[in-house]
Amino acid sequence: MREAMFRAEVGDDVLGDDPTVKRLEAMAADRLAKEAAVFVASGTMANLVSLLAHCGRGDEAIVGSEAHILHYEVAGAAGLGGIQLRAAGNDSRGRLDLNEVRTLIRTPDIHSPRTAVICLENTHNRCCGAAIPASHTAAVAEIARDAGLALHIDGARIFNAAIALETTAADLAREADSIMFCLSKGLSAPIGSLVCGSGDFVLKARKARKMVGGGMRQVGVIAAAGIVALDEMVDRLAEDHANARALAEGLASIPGIVIDPSTVETNIVIFGVEGFEAARLSSRLRESGVLSSGFRGRIRMVTHHGIERSHVDEALERVREAVTSLA
Repeated sequence: MREAMFRAEVGDDVLGDDPTVKRLEAMAADRLAKEAAVFVASGTMANLVSLLAHCGRGDEAIVGSEAHILHYEVAGAAGLGGIQLRAAGNDSRGRLDLNEVRTLIRTPDIHSPRTAVICLENTHNRCCGAAIPASHTAAVAEIARDAGLALHIDGARIFNAAIALETTAADLAREADSIMFCLSKGLSAPIGSLVCGSGDFVLKARKARKMVGGGMRQVGVIAAAGIVALDEMVDRLAEDHANARALAEGLASIPGIVIDPSTVETNIVIFGVEGFEAARLSSRLRESGVLSSGFRGRIRMVTHHGIERSHVDEALERVREAVTSLA
């Protein structure tokens, strides 16, 4: 990737003449079977410009109760777009209750905001990295279409979902009006995300990108790494999934750790603890060189490029030692 970045041919992307960015956008649109794509700096920006393109000020977006858009994007939709988020419950596998979604769609009324878009997340970060099947997306899309709404997918890890479900990212995105994905997660690029959709939608998203300060100039030096990511880093995601399952199975054998390994489909492992606070374990693990994050009293670990099975085995030994010391 660094070699590709060094050799990248560049232009001015704001003016639409950076050839490396244009190549990356064309690749992304092709991979997701959409008409066009626009390169942005981050996944948060990708979701924000997508919502800005779908919604007007005072409109409403339906998102999952555990959605990244709701929990980790600084209320950007509301703060910058005047867009209200309305939460539908996610089940443990990241899916939405279809009947609840139907009830949340506003009917035209002078007292109510206009419901403009429904958002899904695939894979679902806070729901143990669950992969959402195309059948569920299609069911939500049908509800959206019947109500005249758009469907957006926060597909930060959509290629992980495709590998786990033995299908293609395009199949998982087929029913969506827009989808974003990150180059900087399992695909291992240093920065960047893509927003894909129809030509008209991407023009709106591109303008929204400029509005929020995302218009970059000779950005081909970054886009070049994204091209390598799409060319070389997708198929190897299966290794991360296998390592995550091995991690989950090993954690399940440690007294004081609470996890069902069958919930691990992709590269995210989330587990609970008994007999001590999760934050204490996370801190102790950091001291021993094992990094994790946490929420709601649980701990989250992620496997990725550069993590081999030997590292998983070593991490498990350090977890066991940390748990023993805390117990």
